[in-house]
Amino acid sequence: MNVTIVDYNSGNISSVINSFKEVAKDKVNLDVTSDLNKIKSSDKVVLPGQGSFKSCVDALNNISGLVDTLNEFAIKNKKPLLGICVGLQMFADIGYEETETKGLGWISGKVSKINNQNGKYKLPHIGWNQINIVKESKIFKGIENNSHMYFVHSYEFIPEDKNAISAITDYSSNIVCSVEKENIFGTQFHPEKSDKTGLKIIDNFINL
Repeated sequence: MNVTIVDYNSGNISSVINSFKEVAKDKVNLDVTSDLNKIKSSDKVVLPGQGSFKSCVDALNNISGLVDTLNEFAIKNKKPLLGICVGLQMFADIGYEETETKGLGWISGKVSKINNQNGKYKLPHIGWNQINIVKESKIFKGIENNSHMYFVHSYEFIPEDKNAISAITDYSSNIVCSVEKENIFGTQFHPEKSDKTGLKIIDNFINL
């Protein structure tokens, strides 16, 4: 099985690569690339994202044909794709970080700044927080509810379709921290930085 981590120059993704290598071991062929043919021929794709919504969308658009290839992979061919952090946020129609920016439009919704209640909550939301699993999700197989995951973000994804939400976390309000829609999966938290529980999520994705 071929799993591709999309490297589109969106910041340091070494921890994502290392954790997938640790879980995959000899089970899968792991590629880290923006090569369109390798992405097309993959069985599964991971879309990481660090930095701002705008910088990540711009970086995707800077690689000719990449967005079309991802659309073909996830939407047309319905192959499993996992978005991490801003990788998940880019599923939205629109994001409001820095400036209004169009997203991939895979799961209708918007990405806006977390309401920190006039400074009552620190931004970015950094560190360990519990997740509340609100619907059965394939990537949460064997994961206990209220497990702790590692977060680093100031913006949240607010999907229009509440059925897509698979987990929330409580920080200032109920923040969507995981989605599942058919073959598309996303986590706002960083499974690659969330110790054994996070590695289990990666393992579940690889074993889909």
